[in-house]
Amino acid sequence: MESLRGKSAVVTGATSGVGKATATALASQGVRVIAVARGTEGLDRLRSEIPDGLETCSADASDPATADRLLRDFRPEFVVLAAGARPRMGILSEQSWESFSEPWNLDTKSAFHFIKAAIDLPLGAGSTVVVVSSGAAISGSPLSGGYSGAKRMQWLLAGYAQQIADERELGLRFLAVLPKQFIEGTTIGAAASDAYGAMQGISGAEVMRRFEAPLDADRVGDAIVRSLQGRIGQGTTAIAVTGKGVESL
Repeated sequence: MESLRGKSAVVTGATSGVGKATATALASQGVRVIAVARGTEGLDRLRSEIPDGLETCSADASDPATADRLLRDFRPEFVVLAAGARPRMGILSEQSWESFSEPWNLDTKSAFHFIKAAIDLPLGAGSTVVVVSSGAAISGSPLSGGYSGAKRMQWLLAGYAQQIADERELGLRFLAVLPKQFIEGTTIGAAASDAYGAMQGISGAEVMRRFEAPLDADRVGDAIVRSLQGRIGQGTTAIAVTGKGVESL
């Protein structure tokens, strides 16, 4: 198992959910974390919770200038892309194009720009870029607009990038992480479980209880940290995370 102490990581979407859990877990391992989010209030709270080893950056992760600047200035060994829009829950006929495409304009767009910047710069050999996708990328999600397609594209981007990095012998690794069930304690998880529960005439809590074991953001963050420690096979470009554990995809 590789020690992470003394290394640096850029984490987007770092003030909530998987991004916050990952930033916290990395800081506990002695990693210098550059936490990225749009709102300064959330970053201020995060700074009070992680007093050591944390720097913050208020920026739009979907802006190409953000990716270029952060990777050039900090040269991180790790990049964790957890920024994402909260999808509007509703059937297709209830969606507008704006609500339908929002996950593409944040989740996928930010992944595209950071991945491209990591290759074009490039980051140093041995660096890893982790993209937080979703289990919705596997089987779809009819109540969340374009979310499942956006998350599927993030997964594909990791594979495309790995192929380029290998061809150019850059020594970079790209990994998509797909939580395969609703994540407890997150706004997206609560909204999704409530919406699918209402469609079935049950509560969101009942939907959550159908999973064999609960999944929270800390478990996903832990899976990401373990992958950065070299505990996931090098040939793997995607993993699924459930309350029961991790599997390669």
